[in-house]
Amino acid sequence: MSEPVLETRGLRRSFTQGDVTIEVLRGIDLAIQPGEIVALLGPSGSGKSTLLQAVGLLEGGFEGSIRIAGHEASAMNNDQRTDLRRDALGFVYQFHHLLPDFDARENVVLPQLIHGATPEEARARADELLSKLGLSQRLDHRPSKLSGGEQQRVAVARALANRPPLVLADEPTGNLDEATADRVLAEFLTLVRGEGSAALVATHNERLAAKMDRVVRLHEGHLE
Repeated sequence: MSEPVLETRGLRRSFTQGDVTIEVLRGIDLAIQPGEIVALLGPSGSGKSTLLQAVGLLEGGFEGSIRIAGHEASAMNNDQRTDLRRDALGFVYQFHHLLPDFDARENVVLPQLIHGATPEEARARADELLSKLGLSQRLDHRPSKLSGGEQQRVAVARALANRPPLVLADEPTGNLDEATADRVLAEFLTLVRGEGSAALVATHNERLAAKMDRVVRLHEGHLE
């Protein structure tokens, strides 16, 4: 078996409020193989977002090992973590966080330019991904002119633009109605599988979680 694209060992996170310490993650061991799509299931407040922030290298304060694409993140400085996050990870959030002054294509082009692609390469890649998501007629529309489902499709294309080995998605359809959520998730799964990326998708929706390769449940700080 190949090396996991994501592996955590003994991952812990606690918060202190006054004299009270709240343990959110209590020793998380998780491994995701290349190309595997895993649902992280749990109710609101269970720590799903905290776990994604940890493996996404978005904040410190965690104990334990986080290994991404063969690199031990816990041994890195801030600049090295930034480079690893840029090169190995893609992110999709509940709210799309698109840049409002740029159209759909430009929102997918910009992260590629930062990553070192030429304008021509970035534009071709953006058009390819957006077309696969059914947005070939909406490339020059700004977010304010797109529906919620269309905005989230652009966010999915942006996350995959640099071909990351791992995509992290935090309630990616939580802000959509049920029918739109089903369509966007189906397109997300098809695109991720087609790109060969792995994904960890946080959700509280059992029905959507069942569509993924594997389900892990976060309960009282432990994975089940």
